[in-house]
Amino acid sequence: MDDMNQLQALFGGTFDPVHYGHLLPVEALAEAINLERVIIMPNNVPPHRPQPEATSQQRKTMLALAINDRPLFTLDERELQRDTPSYTAETLALWRQESGPARPLAFIIGQDSLLSFPTWYRYDSILSYCHLIVCRRPGYALEMRDATHQRWLEQHLTTDARELHTLPAGKIFLAQTPWFDISATQIRQRLQQNQPCDDLLPPAVLDYIVQQGLYR
Repeated sequence: MDDMNQLQALFGGTFDPVHYGHLLPVEALAEAINLERVIIMPNNVPPHRPQPEATSQQRKTMLALAINDRPLFTLDERELQRDTPSYTAETLALWRQESGPARPLAFIIGQDSLLSFPTWYRYDSILSYCHLIVCRRPGYALEMRDATHQRWLEQHLTTDARELHTLPAGKIFLAQTPWFDISATQIRQRLQQNQPCDDLLPPAVLDYIVQQGLYR
């Protein structure tokens, strides 16, 4: 049964396609900070980037194949059912409404997303709904681009992962996770050039890509 006091962590993205660079850092993160479940949430119309090449249905199928033998993850389709842009602030407001005011919620992002976070729609409302857990990337600065945003970051930073489990929202935790030099763009380019991708994504996902003739 779902424990209403248990930290619930969400992990969003286009996943076009899903690969080990998405899955392995989050599995390491879960072990490091004692996450029992991560809800993986593909979005449909990302407001900040080009539209996905694979359809919503194909990306959902690839995710289902990728997490089939990875019990940490469950799949949430709500953003795929929208045909309007997926704004994280709106999705997290809905999650908070459904979870009630006391349940700890967190949203997992990469360090590059943290650095551009102030450009997100209603970014300053997001920490009222959840915590941010940031997967660190070597080579990326930790300084925000301007002093106001740096102060915002420092105001909310915690080094104590227990706070993520005991407080409902409001903290930013920088996690030391392994970095895999893999990107969906790189995978799509390799597939176009008929180069092997076996070490970059789960075999079931690669089989499906080949079967569907994706990214050719």
